[in-house]
Amino acid sequence: MILNYIWLAFFLISFTIAFVQWLLTGDAQIFKTIVDGIFKSAGDSVDLSFKLIGIMTLFLGFMNIGEKAGAIRFLSRIVGPFFGRLFPEVPAKHPAMGHMMMNFSANLLGLDNAATPFGLKAMQSLQELNPNKETASNAQIMFLVLHASGLTLIPVSIIAMRAAVQPPAANPTDIFIPCMIATFAATVAALTIVSIRQRINLLQPVILGWLLGISALIGLLIWYLKTFIDQAGIERFSTILSNGLIILIFMVFLLGGLVRKVNVFEAFIEGAKGGFDIAIRIIPYLVAMLVAISVLRNSGAFELLINGLGSLFTSMGLRTDFVTALPTAIMKPLSGSGSRAMMVDTMTKYGADSFPGRLSAIFQGSSDTTFYVVAVYFGSVSIKNTRYSIPSMLLADLVGIITAIGIAYLFFGSTLTT
Repeated sequence: MILNYIWLAFFLISFTIAFVQWLLTGDAQIFKTIVDGIFKSAGDSVDLSFKLIGIMTLFLGFMNIGEKAGAIRFLSRIVGPFFGRLFPEVPAKHPAMGHMMMNFSANLLGLDNAATPFGLKAMQSLQELNPNKETASNAQIMFLVLHASGLTLIPVSIIAMRAAVQPPAANPTDIFIPCMIATFAATVAALTIVSIRQRINLLQPVILGWLLGISALIGLLIWYLKTFIDQAGIERFSTILSNGLIILIFMVFLLGGLVRKVNVFEAFIEGAKGGFDIAIRIIPYLVAMLVAISVLRNSGAFELLINGLGSLFTSMGLRTDFVTALPTAIMKPLSGSGSRAMMVDTMTKYGADSFPGRLSAIFQGSSDTTFYVVAVYFGSVSIKNTRYSIPSMLLADLVGIITAIGIAYLFFGSTLTT
């Protein structure tokens, strides 16, 4: 129901603002801009879905080999004690546990091409346990809110963009630790928000042990990379780790299949057939969401919001040097490509090493694209009632934004108050 109201609000607010602009300025070009954006977004949605077909087919084929070889169930047993407490509705050793772990691991290492197929497979597995097929289950909400928090170890694409803009950043990797802290804060917030709503006790020893263990591993990785490896080394490390992990996953699945005497070719074909179906199924959801976001952006509503926030912070006596980076933060839940463009525009306009330039990069790395995630993942299993998932995601995004601002001032600025 919440998705219905948000979608409707996007259109009503955008059309109202465009109509007011036309009345005040007499410029009817705004209507053409909106309509052109609608058609372009609709076409882009379909193109995006078709681009997913090849990737989905590849990974779902290998996932099916892994399932028949027992690799997914083996992974489920490892993470079972932790996930069993976060997902009490999912039976122990259920394949969904392994699928979710594969998705989180791929996200953590920035493997976007692998994370989406693993995540969609996890949603399908969770849908099998869902008693109400059109309403999101507690397990699906917990999984998707955690996924949308976007915990990533190394923001490789952001580092690359900071190095590519003109003039380039003096040290493109200097946003590495701030990005890690911001996205980790968003993930912890997401976990806490949904756990409170679902009455899950986070003080259980198993949950605390896993969270503290993951925090320690992340801290050790940050310390190692910042102490012993230079900028070029970090990029090489990330490339080897990400590509090497994908090859390792494929090899483990194939070798497991051989040991278990699985016909790996037939298993691949059987699993790959689902890639096309999923990509086609999400087209209506993507078109609906991306068109609404396009209307909001092209109507001028976005610019009015930024200007309003700037005036608000000024009246509160706060510094406003972070306001120029806010377009990236506000666009991030709406559009990944849009927020990326906002980040590049901010770095180009103010400089990659300026405070707004660095902050926009931290914003970009602090969370995933909420409404895209909702459209793709819930759309893949035809969920219509998303319950409290979107408010939870947006609240976690807000925590990530606030943390990013504070961390940016800690690393690159002074204080928030004048």
